[in-house]
Amino acid sequence: MDSIKHKKAYTSREILTIAYPILISLVMEQAIGMTDTAFLGRVGEIELGASAIAGVYYIAIFMVGFGFSIGSQILMARRNGEQRYSEIGDIFYQGVYFMIFLAAFVFALTELITPWLLPKLLSSDNIYTAAESYIHWRAFGFFFSFVAVMFRAFFVGTTQTKTLTLNSLVMVGSNIVFNYILIFGKFGFPALGIAGAAIGSSLAELVSLIFFITYTIRKIDVKKYGLNKFHAFDTSKLRRILNVSLWTMIQNFISLSTWFLFFLYVEHLGERPLAITNIIRNISGITFMIISAFASTCGSLVSNQIGAGKADSVVLTVHQHIKLAFAFVIPLSLLFAVFPKTVLGIYTDMPELIEASVPSLWVFCTTTLFTAASNVYFQSVSGTGNTKMAFILEFCTLFIYAAYITVVILIMRLDVAWCWTSEHVYGGFLLLFCSIYLHRGKWKSRKI
Repeated sequence: MDSIKHKKAYTSREILTIAYPILISLVMEQAIGMTDTAFLGRVGEIELGASAIAGVYYIAIFMVGFGFSIGSQILMARRNGEQRYSEIGDIFYQGVYFMIFLAAFVFALTELITPWLLPKLLSSDNIYTAAESYIHWRAFGFFFSFVAVMFRAFFVGTTQTKTLTLNSLVMVGSNIVFNYILIFGKFGFPALGIAGAAIGSSLAELVSLIFFITYTIRKIDVKKYGLNKFHAFDTSKLRRILNVSLWTMIQNFISLSTWFLFFLYVEHLGERPLAITNIIRNISGITFMIISAFASTCGSLVSNQIGAGKADSVVLTVHQHIKLAFAFVIPLSLLFAVFPKTVLGIYTDMPELIEASVPSLWVFCTTTLFTAASNVYFQSVSGTGNTKMAFILEFCTLFIYAAYITVVILIMRLDVAWCWTSEHVYGGFLLLFCSIYLHRGKWKSRKI
């Protein structure tokens, strides 16, 4: 027992202190999607379903940039653990330069490909028209969100996560105001419907970026972290970041592309199943953001621990995070299961749609144990610096997941509630693969 206590690098209170602001920021970010869904759920089922397709389409592309930021975060956390603080700024600026270029590239690509690709993937012309409108305006957000996630990587990597809470409050508040005005046409503005939701979200991301820049200049010791001067673009340094980030970028894109595939398959079942799936997606985001907060915290602390020479504490730290995640998501899932119509009523006021969504919500409530443990383990594998292995493990999982949804949805065409059992398959196999890798311990001496 004494040896176990000796290996415990963090108390539960210390973990919660770091995870809590991340959680609040994720709650606020999730509130953006909830706001879009809640508003559009009062416009119509087509807009509600189209926002699901378009939203996941946008996120799949956004996750390429987010994947780069995770790799940068791992490097900044390692330097933070090694107390080589001045090198963090160089990593940050190289990342910002790359992100600006990446945003311009994916914006142009999205504008060119979307009008050609979506009609080939969607069976409903109404869904296509609404989704294309959303994506056109939402793509402008890449320029703001890609740079903003580099600030997020800095604050998480250096364990200064309270800033994320403030930023998220500003971002969500802006999004609610912009959406209310632009979707419904208030204060003299035209009612833009789903296009208004996209414009509002992009503007909210601009406000978020302005807040990050202002806060960093005024509140952070920029000299300590090497942020007080711009660093020249250096391809060799960027290559070093990409050595860690590249696999995370590919993994995130493939992961969300598979999620997008899930929505495409459901769309072929009809407009009603797609609307149901969008509602459940937003509800699932409530528990997933809690899981993501603990998983992100665990990944950062694992990288800090290894940098500080405390690799033997890693597995115990992972188990601590899983237990804490369970303590939050299990009661929440039970609450959803007991009061399904109350929860569903937040997202739509259509009684038939609420009634049809209850079975899917019940199925989802049984998935949280799998997703909580698997995501904490997965982020811990990334935190060791072996992002290539993290990619391989998730790729194997996604292959099984894609095969499962193809059979259940596309071939067997089962009810939408059965479609959500795919989350059991994904979480179960990811947990199995990541736990085997982490417990073998071959990552302990890895240098990044």
